[in-house]
Amino acid sequence: MNYLECHVTVKPVNTDVCDVLASLLGELGFDSFSQTDDGLLAWGTQDALDIPRIEELLSAPLFGTECTYSIKPVPSENWNETWEKNYFQPIVIGQDCVIHSSFHTDVPQARYDIVIDPKMAFGTGHHETTSMMLEAMLSIDLQDKHFLDMGCGTAVLGILASMKSAKRILAIDIDEWATENAIENCRLNHAAQIEVLTGGAETIPVHESFDYIFANINRNILLEDMPAYAAVLDAKGTLYMSGFYLEDLVVLDEKAKDLGLKRIKTFQKNKWAAAAYCF
Repeated sequence: MNYLECHVTVKPVNTDVCDVLASLLGELGFDSFSQTDDGLLAWGTQDALDIPRIEELLSAPLFGTECTYSIKPVPSENWNETWEKNYFQPIVIGQDCVIHSSFHTDVPQARYDIVIDPKMAFGTGHHETTSMMLEAMLSIDLQDKHFLDMGCGTAVLGILASMKSAKRILAIDIDEWATENAIENCRLNHAAQIEVLTGGAETIPVHESFDYIFANINRNILLEDMPAYAAVLDAKGTLYMSGFYLEDLVVLDEKAKDLGLKRIKTFQKNKWAAAAYCF
């Protein structure tokens, strides 16, 4: 799978603008991001990227800033080395969970010790959306529950569900590269009971029901797929979603209402949000 790296320089540098750019670029095919001193790095598979729309987006001023960009191929075999050198450091979530890679040596002690070797897959806990979902998981009882992780990326959520004794865990991602990485990470964490599938919402087994569904994707995909989530959510279950901004809750709430769901919890980190819904 051929990956491209896009380096966006933002003048003047503005973290809010970088967050907005990450969200917009996510809708155009990019699936991994890292903020830099001068802007943003984004990665995505060449086949998934809408290059003309990306060029159109980055050629126009955004909230008073000027963006310049360059796009280059990234050799896949160099990805883990790049993360080791530049981006992925151990992270502690709450007081009970630490996420690190197999190459880290100085790792804080925690009840839940998750090993993630992230190729191009999203989900190391560093992004606000992932950390909010992990924090939400730490606060709920998953023992013997049925758990669905949509847009699983590295499978970090499914792995934590395994450590919290969930009975049935299904992890789904549309990106084959992500699901291959998810399977590798499940092996690293001795979580063989996690089933990993490649696909979108159409991949969800319609004959099953889940006590908890966690979907960390983006607003447009969530809006499109919420009916599929509602169809397999247990009557007493809870749907957690993230990957959007606080202002997006209005349209998500409207869609949820149409499906008989109501928002019961809201989480916020910077301008990113997460929410929990139930029947």
